Amino acid sequence: MTAHDNPGVTDSGATRVGSGHSRDDAWTGDFRQLWLPLWPLASDDLLEGVYRQSRTSALGRRYIEANPQAMSNLLVVDIDHPDAALRALSAQGSHPMPNAIVSNRANGHAHAVWALAEPVIRTEYARRKPLAFAAAVNEALRRAVDGDKGYSGLITKNPVHEHWDTEWLHAELRSLPHLADELGARMPPANWRQQKRYRDSPTPLGRNCMIFDSARHWAYREARYYVGTRDVAGLGRAITREVASRNAAIPITDTCPGPMPPCEARAIAASIHRWIVTRSRIWADGAAVYEATFSTIQAARGRKSGRARRAGSPIQEVLR
Repeated sequence: MTAHDNPGVTDSGATRVGSGHSRDDAWTGDFRQLWLPLWPLASDDLLEGVYRQSRTSALGRRYIEANPQAMSNLLVVDIDHPDAALRALSAQGSHPMPNAIVSNRANGHAHAVWALAEPVIRTEYARRKPLAFAAAVNEALRRAVDGDKGYSGLITKNPVHEHWDTEWLHAELRSLPHLADELGARMPPANWRQQKRYRDSPTPLGRNCMIFDSARHWAYREARYYVGTRDVAGLGRAITREVASRNAAIPITDTCPGPMPPCEARAIAASIHRWIVTRSRIWADGAAVYEATFSTIQAARGRKSGRARRAGSPIQEVLR
């Protein structure tokens, strides 16, 4: 039997769901196992809001929460182009093939979904390096297909709903290092999380890292006011207040669930505080030594920058 003999199979060998075909097949069963939320956000119309409901009820909605609050095992990219499916399928030398492409048949826009072999934990007990790595891989996938920069990954098109055309491409679960290796040069630079767009639009996957990155730099400077008196408790209270304030400022939108749970914010503050008082140079050497060292480093940087500017000036070029 060829793909043309079976309307549920594409020429590429992918299984298509949508247009009235039965959903009681192996692919739908695979998705039900991969989709982890037990009490997810869901809706038939995002303009009317998203609400938590039972898993069974949510599976009948057009839009569903992609991952539970405690972990992420599905990476989703929103491709707002009429040739979205083609962009996702053109993976050779560009990006890993997604597990599924869920398309809007009216305009061609689609969500591409990659399933992870191991979920990334997002609770207060989570390590930040895996969270940051997962966010970087997700960003690289977005760049590879020119996905929507403003999409947070919170809500996705329900791949088993008849309103969408879903192409199931494969059932392979991949690790983050595997995805990163295939993405290669498309992986973002180390400082990409410091960019204004990322800071202003944190994702559910990146809230923890965003708060940690911004608050720790504030805390490094703030520590100078406490190191003289070795006020460990005072510094801890200051960091806790600052992290709580930054967390409270995360907006609640249709694509972002808003602030993290208070316990997660407290865990971030405790981690920053613990590193400063046990491992940072300012706390070990004292404020005077730290300021002297900092001034020496800044002066050296200034001299190096000055030499570089003079070497590249038009006057120097004429005198040579």
